[in-house]
Amino acid sequence: MLTLLGPRPNRSGFCDGVSRRNFLRIGALGLGGLALPELLRAEAAAGIRSAGNQHKAVIMIFLPGGPSHQDMFDLKQDAPSEVRGEFRPIPTNVPGIQICEHLPRLASLADKYTLIRSMSGMEDRHEAFQCYTGRMNRNQPPGGWPSMGSFLAKVAGAGDRSIPAFVGLAPKMGHVPWSDNGVAGFLGASCAPFEINKGGGKDDMILNGITLDRLADRRTLLSSLDQFRREVDSSRNMEGVDAYNQQAFGILTSSKLVEALDFKREDPKIIESYGQGDPRNRDDGGPKLMEHFLVARRLVEAGARCVTLAFSRWDHHGDNFGALRQDLPLLDQGLSALIQDLHQRGLDRDVSVVVWGEFGRTPTINKDGGRDHWPRVSCALLAGGGLKHGQVIGATDRLGGEASERPVQFGEVHATLYHALGIDVNKVTVTDLTGRPQFLVDAGLQPLRELVG
Repeated sequence: MLTLLGPRPNRSGFCDGVSRRNFLRIGALGLGGLALPELLRAEAAAGIRSAGNQHKAVIMIFLPGGPSHQDMFDLKQDAPSEVRGEFRPIPTNVPGIQICEHLPRLASLADKYTLIRSMSGMEDRHEAFQCYTGRMNRNQPPGGWPSMGSFLAKVAGAGDRSIPAFVGLAPKMGHVPWSDNGVAGFLGASCAPFEINKGGGKDDMILNGITLDRLADRRTLLSSLDQFRREVDSSRNMEGVDAYNQQAFGILTSSKLVEALDFKREDPKIIESYGQGDPRNRDDGGPKLMEHFLVARRLVEAGARCVTLAFSRWDHHGDNFGALRQDLPLLDQGLSALIQDLHQRGLDRDVSVVVWGEFGRTPTINKDGGRDHWPRVSCALLAGGGLKHGQVIGATDRLGGEASERPVQFGEVHATLYHALGIDVNKVTVTDLTGRPQFLVDAGLQPLRELVG
């Protein structure tokens, strides 16, 4: 941990023994227990490139628990009532495509995204691993498979040296695997996500007592930053600190990261367009933080390569339709605002968005009015990235229980996202802990031709 202490009363300079009420602390930041300067050293040793790269990025939205595909994007009106459920489809702005009546905003934007109705090859595991790595959580190489954000931190590097390449926004949840922001696997802690809302991340970003929870007070925050710069300049304290400590100091005192996280700097109308959610965790799942959609856009715009976030809880074994009546309108507003925002800011060709959960739900509604785990098929939504949108890929059978057309694997979606990021999955490899080169997706998987052809 790098600690820069404030001056003693009546003395100049930074030294030990000073009151801890006046200091800048740069701690573990949720990155595997390593301090930021150590991570920067590891990053340099790993050969991560950052200068001169065109800035492409991806926002990965995880719906913890497994969203009900047949109640969102693949409604089955011809199925029996115990399968069909309570919701009705509505037309979108693309002829022939229908989605749930509780997603009217997304219905008006169907030309700007693609629905995949035939996601296949899932495991019955309540975790984000497959969504973030594109691979099964078994038979892994030593160290484990890295997530997409970690691969991007390795092969693309930071878009801005003041912004971490890989940022995770998922909060703490009762079911811990749902709050996973993505794992670094065999790439190590230098490629792990910079986690904002869990563990020590927020607690360690303390600036004269100003934490991330008080970012709304911009005058106080910037005053604190300016004061530290003046104190460091006057004391010449940084002269003896190595380049990595100076870089770590610069990341926080540059204000770029805290400014990107401070969504209240946005036009109030933009903030309003994303809506208001609920900060309380639901059972063992996550809160409904509408601002995370906006913060994700601000982070990729500032230079992050990958931002992951988890929204609400979708494991509805009981009262499926009551829960969806609450959550679908919020997802509709937050996601549609993000898609529109990216287009309005000219980011839709450079920033990709993917939305999905770990599996689908059973065709038949159970005795408690819920749907149970169903790893045989699920859905996904892709937007942006300069891809060909306004279409549906794949289909399920009459009951929504099996992929009847064009089954799609998670790795194929990852290959498509890498393509949108300008990375050729047939050529780029990274070395694992045994010295063996590993491709970014499983052998033979290619970008979806419908989106990139």
